[in-house]
Amino acid sequence: MKTVLRVLLITATLFFTLSGFLSAGNKSFCNASKKENITISDSVLNRVMRLYHVPERGLLAETFPRNLENKVDYLAEGSDQQHGQEVSFLWPYSGVISGVVALYRETRDRKYLDLLENHLLPGLEKYWDFGRNPAAYQSYPTFAGISDRYYDDNVWIALDFCTLFETTHQQKYLQKAIQLYEFIMSGKDDVLGGGVYWCEQKKHSKNTCSNAPTAVLCSRLYEITHEKKYLDEAIEIYDWTKQNLLDPSDNVYWDNVNLDGRISKQKYTYNTGQMIEAAVRLYQITKKKNYLHDAQLSAKGAYQFFVKEQETQDGKMFFYPDSPWFNVILLRGLNQLYAIDGNDVFIKTLKENAYYAFHHTLDENGLFGNSWYRKNNQPHKSLLDNACMIELFAELPDLK
Repeated sequence: MKTVLRVLLITATLFFTLSGFLSAGNKSFCNASKKENITISDSVLNRVMRLYHVPERGLLAETFPRNLENKVDYLAEGSDQQHGQEVSFLWPYSGVISGVVALYRETRDRKYLDLLENHLLPGLEKYWDFGRNPAAYQSYPTFAGISDRYYDDNVWIALDFCTLFETTHQQKYLQKAIQLYEFIMSGKDDVLGGGVYWCEQKKHSKNTCSNAPTAVLCSRLYEITHEKKYLDEAIEIYDWTKQNLLDPSDNVYWDNVNLDGRISKQKYTYNTGQMIEAAVRLYQITKKKNYLHDAQLSAKGAYQFFVKEQETQDGKMFFYPDSPWFNVILLRGLNQLYAIDGNDVFIKTLKENAYYAFHHTLDENGLFGNSWYRKNNQPHKSLLDNACMIELFAELPDLK
């Protein structure tokens, strides 16, 4: 509790100090140091924990200010909407965990692990549904009753548990990642030749967002345990996703395929980002250059497809789409690729975007909207759009 209070009892001084160290104008922020990145990440975390905190539940709100009439649009069709939302759904909450896990990995500062262990992870367990088998996290806390369980929601958390195991060497985190792996594998069958569904209760489609990160998870579990079954699953799921959901015209990934074989051809940055990360990890494990080639083609394709020139108050600049969390997941893949081939072109734009957003788009509470090139005048700012910035700044690398 003391750790939580230290996080919550920040002052406005930090925010204004951080805002001030960025000069106005068309400055390139690519040479901002890792220390500067971490400082901003920490400041965003502090604001999120202070403004979104729901003390009566020990959780966080979906928006700030809290909007009890809020209706989310990211659940499966036909899912019951939670009205009078006291707290956030699992996805935004897990985004905060991902940010703090990233900060701990990058700094090894004990305060971040304390925040996780004393506050955020106990809060996460309020989403844990052990009444259905296999057990997993459901989309809204169990105090409100039963809600749908999403395979992608659970795989993002499993990836964080892998990182926590790698940084703490505590077996409980690996055990949790494997437990979630078992749930995710329960969503895989032979329909359409393989692949993992999106939603346990509404098995209408198999999505890149559930399969690509599962390939990453299996790769990471193999890296940790060296058990061959995980590598076999990683390769199988990677191959299935590439075969069924890759647009061969640009090497960017479509969203999903339904059970009739009809492809939903929307494209989102995170889907391609996770396939880039999966390909790089498989390259590192197998040394097969086709995986690295896949990753490089998709990184180039994503940049060409997603990045658009936008008019800003400082002139025209290139920006990734108005989908902050998705873009941060793309960064995960780009970081993995950059560590191999040293091509920083794609990350440079993300870094410029992040610093421009920090310098030019924060509202009066120091919160981000969903656009990185203009201010968002929505009265209720999303937890997800702000949580992801914790991870983004924590993971931005030093660039020359």
